[in-house]
Amino acid sequence: MQGDDIADLIGRVALGDRRAFVALYNQTGPKLFSICLRILKDRTEADEALQEVYISIWQRARSFSVASGSSSAWLAAIARNRSIDALRARKPVADELDTVYDLADAGPDPEMQTVTKDEGRRIDTCMEELEADRAVAVKRAYVEGLSYQELADQFGVPLNTMRTWLRRSLLKLRECMER
Repeated sequence: MQGDDIADLIGRVALGDRRAFVALYNQTGPKLFSICLRILKDRTEADEALQEVYISIWQRARSFSVASGSSSAWLAAIARNRSIDALRARKPVADELDTVYDLADAGPDPEMQTVTKDEGRRIDTCMEELEADRAVAVKRAYVEGLSYQELADQFGVPLNTMRTWLRRSLLKLRECMER
């Protein structure tokens, strides 16, 4: 389903159309669930967050404007924000400052930060070896979470061509990273 179709469904949901809401859920549910699951890392919490996402979509559909951005991005932002809220809610709140003082720093140590930055630089260098459109497709697929179909539509290529682009690009990246 394309962004225009999703935007149309959101517009119909804003008018209280329950069938449009069901269609919107069927078309976008799997992607939004994957966003929730990726952030929360727990299926039960992701299911609950997804319910909250669709409640929010039902309530806020009137605030969506096609001129302000893509419908997929609007839906993804709602899913991401709900998941982050759920993640924050599950963390215990310290009652006293002394309790917080005794907590160990869970962040990476300086050595690990350096290793991570070096890996990031290596990835960036390897990404530069890809053709520009292939690098953009890889970033959109694996960083932004766009589906093969969404990418194929954006780049104006057949679905199988997009799959081939991504598979070959990942192979090139792996070869580069192993050097």
